[in-house]
Amino acid sequence: MRNIKLVIEYDGTAFLGWQSQAEGRTVQNEITRVLDQVLQEHISLIGAGRTDAGVHAKGQVANFRTASQMECRAIQNALNGLLPDDLVIHSLEDVHESFHARYDARERVYRYYLSFRPAAIGRQYQWHVTYPLDLPLVKRSAATFLGVHDFEAFSKNGEINHRRCDVRKSFWTESDHGFVYEVRSDRFVRGMVRALVGTMVDLGRGAMSWQEFEQILNSGDRSRGGTAAPAHGLFLEEVLY
Repeated sequence: MRNIKLVIEYDGTAFLGWQSQAEGRTVQNEITRVLDQVLQEHISLIGAGRTDAGVHAKGQVANFRTASQMECRAIQNALNGLLPDDLVIHSLEDVHESFHARYDARERVYRYYLSFRPAAIGRQYQWHVTYPLDLPLVKRSAATFLGVHDFEAFSKNGEINHRRCDVRKSFWTESDHGFVYEVRSDRFVRGMVRALVGTMVDLGRGAMSWQEFEQILNSGDRSRGGTAAPAHGLFLEEVLY
């Protein structure tokens, strides 16, 4: 059996997220359906992370095992020829039999795009913020999340063992018409990045004090955090191994 790794880009606008569901369109379902067709066998596709509905990816990673001897280039070309236009396979290669897209990942990189200017073109890839923000305060707030913390206050409910994450980078940079937030961590809990962004924006617009903001992380109480930022501004940029 071969073990094959894929790097995937998708526009999450019309997807209900990565993970397969009984009903509704998901990235995992779309790729698996076409792989089954191309390789003439049932494929089990493992993703590096489960992006939510509406979230985009430039560098999602997955792997699958197959008995097929079809060349990787031929599989990639067949996939890109049959998959919908909002989903592209950027690379496909044989990897060691032990490789696991999820468990072997050392770091995942997300970026969130925030704009202060309305746009007709590209509006589905950024959050248009209509109120003024204290930008130095928003920049300062990002460093609060660095290090190992329990991110229960920034997580949707779910059956997981723990919500501790080791955040290695967390910072804002200026773009042409707004701000971009980048966060890198060994893992992310469900809804974490959108909750972080929404809370920092609430701080920046004066909806909470700095003291209240500092208390949220250690509270373990999601109700104390800000409203989650819209999904369409979030991108899974890269998965590092």
